[in-house]
Amino acid sequence: MKLASLKEGGRDGTLIVVSRDLTRAVRATTIAATLQDALDHWPQAAPRLNTLSEALNAGHADGVFELDMAALAAPLPRAYEFVDGSAYLPHVERVRRARGAEVPESFYTDPLMYQATSAGFYGPRDPILASSEEWGIDLEAEVVVVTDDVPMGVSPATAAQHIQLVGLVNDVSLRGLIPGELAKGFGFLQSKPRSALSPVFVTPDELGDAWQGEKLHLPMRTWINGKWFGEAECGVDMQFSFAELVAHAARTRPLAAGTIVGSGTIANQDTAKGASCLAEQRTVETLRDGKPSTPFLKFGDTVRIEVTDAAGASLFGAIEQVVTQQAPRG
Repeated sequence: MKLASLKEGGRDGTLIVVSRDLTRAVRATTIAATLQDALDHWPQAAPRLNTLSEALNAGHADGVFELDMAALAAPLPRAYEFVDGSAYLPHVERVRRARGAEVPESFYTDPLMYQATSAGFYGPRDPILASSEEWGIDLEAEVVVVTDDVPMGVSPATAAQHIQLVGLVNDVSLRGLIPGELAKGFGFLQSKPRSALSPVFVTPDELGDAWQGEKLHLPMRTWINGKWFGEAECGVDMQFSFAELVAHAARTRPLAAGTIVGSGTIANQDTAKGASCLAEQRTVETLRDGKPSTPFLKFGDTVRIEVTDAAGASLFGAIEQVVTQQAPRG
């Protein structure tokens, strides 16, 4: 099934079930008011939501309406937790090589992960807000999963059973602010603003053979200002599966239902596939030409992120955003 949230009913939105072709939807408020509510009671809510999904796709549901992407909030407008990994080591290897540094051996056995902003997510058509282009505004196209309640200390095999939804994120980064923050030795804060989530989250069964080994095996397609930017393969060069990432996050603490776990920017050894973030493309250019030539995002630029199936059908809907200047606040 495919789930989304309308921009109505409060800051957590209104839960809807969406048709597989992303054209129709029906409110699911008789089952759960919000997606977080559904996740809090997933064993009871999921079967009922699935029944409603089957009725919608068969043309038997009541209250069906045409889906308007602009009316959608993020599926989870806010989440209890968002932890983002860096599971694609080609990106890590290239970035470190560009600055003459080696990749520590531990990176191949122990996932990189940080605590990201979760108090609010952009909807799929909301603008990317920033006050200055000097901040180095960057997109990061990633896959995310959403869990139910995950006990502390679970194994990857058990963690896989707690992955209930899959989606996309544009994990916005402000590259100009990152070096100064990391130099303090205490991680990201101002350099990681709000991110945008795909229009819908889907249950893994909706992905069929494209979901294997707790990885998505499809290309991540990105465009900037309508121009092709990349189509890196999500299932290739992913060092750690989502089961391993969830288990890593839960090693010393339980995860609450509704926790979002990110893959990190999709990157392949084969650079002909393009990139999923500007920092990656600039690193490739630096290694090849001695300096980067691709600029970071400017106000008015547009970003599109999407994953399609083998037949070209959009699975999660597209994230489409315009980079917009945030007016100064008094």
